[in-house]
Amino acid sequence: MELSERDSVYVIAEAGVNHNGKRELAFALIDAAALAGANAVKFQTFDAKRLASKSVQKAAYQKKNSDTSESQLSMLQKLELPREWHHELQSYARKKGIEFLSTAFDSDSLVFLTELDMPLFKVPSGELTNAPLLWQFAKTGKKLILSTGMATLSEVEQALAIVAHALVSTVEPESMDEVWDSWGRSISRQRLCGHVTLLHCTSQYPTPWVEVNLRAMDTLAAAFGLDVGYSDHTEGAVVSIAAVARGAKVIEKHFTLSRTLPGPDHQSSLEPEELKAMVSDIRALERVLGDGAKAPQDSELDTRKAARQQVVAACDLRAGCVFTRADLTTARTGQGLPATMLWGLVGRTATRDYACGENIEL
Repeated sequence: MELSERDSVYVIAEAGVNHNGKRELAFALIDAAALAGANAVKFQTFDAKRLASKSVQKAAYQKKNSDTSESQLSMLQKLELPREWHHELQSYARKKGIEFLSTAFDSDSLVFLTELDMPLFKVPSGELTNAPLLWQFAKTGKKLILSTGMATLSEVEQALAIVAHALVSTVEPESMDEVWDSWGRSISRQRLCGHVTLLHCTSQYPTPWVEVNLRAMDTLAAAFGLDVGYSDHTEGAVVSIAAVARGAKVIEKHFTLSRTLPGPDHQSSLEPEELKAMVSDIRALERVLGDGAKAPQDSELDTRKAARQQVVAACDLRAGCVFTRADLTTARTGQGLPATMLWGLVGRTATRDYACGENIEL
């Protein structure tokens, strides 16, 4: 399934760093994502030393779900996806009928991933304001999914302006003034349509229910006229299902082989059977949503005929009598004049005798 298929939700099973640096676990995650029916399985590609300094602290959720004594850098070094695994993982995923994706967190990793010829790139929430890296993402020419966790609406617009500049320019801008100048031209903004999808997201693991704010997905769609989706960090799958009902075209959901595994993301991830159930529910919901036209369905036609009432005589009537309102009523007869014609018959002359309950004819 292509991301551009507008009537289908593109489901990304986010393996992320849940491979815990173990090769066999990475392959097992691909198996689980494929069995679940997801469109893509996504990992994360980064050089820990380039991504985090020695002094930077972990986020609160990372401290809660991993060794509190280690630094963020030490944790990330254990979670790197070795480059030599990528080609094998991609080949294996495609044999399993699922697309391999990975998100880059630094420039060199992005250059490396570009060589894998993936169908799209996902820009993580933390890099939405990383202008040089975001411009580099856009310059690949690949379709982009931008996650907007932690962002204000103005920061999302800034990110889109940077992407639009990269799509119409050959060299990096010298300043943000140049970016905004490009953004002011409609031809630049039009390049985003069909090329960029915005994911609403709350960057907390797990996300509290009161901070989901699914209506913000509507705000993104209305503000920028682009396809939207949801990157789900809540527990369970109900919010992803709700997002699809609200118009999400992309769902990204973390999953793991077991929530008991050590690591920062496992506890807020779905297990394989839960992921499979979520994908199944999304596919069912796609069918339920329909095309939006309000019209009788094929299965309703027989019921429509049996359930609707027609105009009948309320009593025995003689030919030549003038119909009064009291002479006419309605009943289910399966044929004849619809009930909406009753009022128009008052004052007309009966052309024949009618028995009580018989269909009135013109």
